[in-house]
Amino acid sequence: MNKKILIIDDDTGLCELLESYLASEGYTVEACHDGGEGADLALARDYAFVVLDVMLPTLNGFDVLRRIRQGSQVPVLMLTARGDEIDRIVGLEMGADDYLPKPFNPRELVARLRAIQRRSDAFPAGTEPKSDLLQAGDVILDLGTRTVTCGGGAVEVTSLEFSVLEALVRQAGSVMSRDDLTRQALGREFSSFDRSIDVHVSSLRKKLGPAPAGDERIKSVRGVGYIYAFSAAQRHTH
Repeated sequence: MNKKILIIDDDTGLCELLESYLASEGYTVEACHDGGEGADLALARDYAFVVLDVMLPTLNGFDVLRRIRQGSQVPVLMLTARGDEIDRIVGLEMGADDYLPKPFNPRELVARLRAIQRRSDAFPAGTEPKSDLLQAGDVILDLGTRTVTCGGGAVEVTSLEFSVLEALVRQAGSVMSRDDLTRQALGREFSSFDRSIDVHVSSLRKKLGPAPAGDERIKSVRGVGYIYAFSAAQRHTH
């Protein structure tokens, strides 16, 4: 299993602290303190995760994320300033998988990475994934390769977007609360200040577009959560 992490952050002290802590958790860490260099590394090498700070020299974190997403779907966790909700939302909208406000406890970082990893570990390297499909109307999720097709065309989604969509499609026709979605898809408890689920749903709506009849696929239920608006999801295993 790949346990190599790239940290792109110009705070050398924080990088050293994380290198030491993550090494004790079994991860191998490479640190880079420059945005442009970090983007090149993320695209050139095989990492399990990229931990990316927003404030960076030469290229800021959003530009780095944009460059990474042009060529890779590696899970990216962004580090944001404590009170800056805009940064968190922008990062998620641009394809970050999750975020962590600074300052943070390294244990929380590991918990977030493990939650992403659980959803990314689809099958052992070198084995063919069995076709295990989850379908709602013209949307098909391949649970082996964690890929999505809509109307026969491939849709690029991040690891956590896949998890959110999978949770909603499994409960198609039933309302899912933000609490349940956060727990199932993001692997953590929901907090009233956490907009992650809303941003992931918004991104999925844009990527999937309306249903063939023109209806919205994922409907908001005011004060509760979301519903995938199909009467049933069929699961096929071959």
